[in-house]
Amino acid sequence: MSFWQEKSLSEMTNEEWESLCDGCARCCLLKLQDDEEIRYTSIVCKFLEQESCRCGDYKNRSRLVPTCLHLQSSEIPEWLPTSCAYRRINEGLDLEWWHPLVSGSQDTVHEAGISVRGRVTSESHVHPQEVEEQTIKWIEF
Repeated sequence: MSFWQEKSLSEMTNEEWESLCDGCARCCLLKLQDDEEIRYTSIVCKFLEQESCRCGDYKNRSRLVPTCLHLQSSEIPEWLPTSCAYRRINEGLDLEWWHPLVSGSQDTVHEAGISVRGRVTSESHVHPQEVEEQTIKWIEF
């Protein structure tokens, strides 16, 4: 059995925890929230390296972007996509076939169409008044 099948999120080492991130970058999407719902946009953080779908300054992300998600095993947000490894493990599910820990390749998350690669725009290229127009429906949450 693999570590994610044997351990809870809180039992994982830091290395195991970090390896659960599949690199989809869906959590990097700009979200609009009102009283009734959270809507997702096709806009991503300016620090996201869109080709790799990884943060360009992961170590300093919380300082650079105070609203950046910092996951903790005790609090996995329900707004994470149903494909998210952290959410899946927290719900007692296994990882999908395209997850790099299962497939052995960082590319399968992109090949499966799970990542945001090729579908997003950096926040630095969007006028604040145009954010609402960028709402998307292509992700199941």
